[in-house]
Amino acid sequence: MNILFTLNSGYLEPLKVALTSIHYNNDEDDVNVWLIHESIPDSELDEVARLTAVFGWTFHPVMVDGSLWQGAPTEKRYPKEMYFRLLAGEILPGSVHRVLYLDPDVLVINSLMPLWNLDLEGHLLAAATHTKLVDVTTRFNNIRLKTDHAYYNSGIMLIDLDRARTVIHWEDIKRVLDEIGEYLMLPDQDILNHLYGSDILKIPDERWNYDARSYGTYFVRSRGEQDIHWVMANTSILHFNGKPKPWMARHDNRFTALYLSYSHLMRNLVRAD
Repeated sequence: MNILFTLNSGYLEPLKVALTSIHYNNDEDDVNVWLIHESIPDSELDEVARLTAVFGWTFHPVMVDGSLWQGAPTEKRYPKEMYFRLLAGEILPGSVHRVLYLDPDVLVINSLMPLWNLDLEGHLLAAATHTKLVDVTTRFNNIRLKTDHAYYNSGIMLIDLDRARTVIHWEDIKRVLDEIGEYLMLPDQDILNHLYGSDILKIPDERWNYDARSYGTYFVRSRGEQDIHWVMANTSILHFNGKPKPWMARHDNRFTALYLSYSHLMRNLVRAD
């Protein structure tokens, strides 16, 4: 299993919590963790390497020249590193044929193997959408991005890297940035949907990209079936979208304590090492 993250130093602690949650909920021993970054110091990367070594995994940090993205829309919440996942096919070695990309603000609470082994049916990648009880955003995004499909979340993606190497090109991404960059709201996610959305296989968000802010939505939408017991038994990836994040003092919902428990486990592992 190849798992990919793209981030800066600010997200290393959440990354370590995410990795810990993967370890405790997956029996797969042959795991390669790829981290694409621009400027994380070796001393900080060593901390991640030590943790993955405890799990018996292999850690592959890959430094890239971020100047390619100079001028692309960014902000504190959406740093330059978010774009790196779009070019994972170019950045990662040709020997890597498939990768599971995860945002670092996730918690894995059941096995990832059913997703890892998913038949992409010839699609570029698999991703989920997040739709509220009343879907008022799909049409808006269709008009804004000139699309005719659902709006996919780029926080969890199973990517066919061989296909990505033939389909995704920097020149196309740069053209979009030049033409409509100032109108992008969630920049790399907007680009993904605009250029490649028609080549995405939809996967159920309640299993693979559960929006941790939206317990009530899932509960009502499923007519009460997807209660907290269902989530713990069936959901594999909790995604802590938006702010505050679960490692912040102001975060307080049904999943805060669960996140903090994995954070505690991670710290104990680091101290033991």
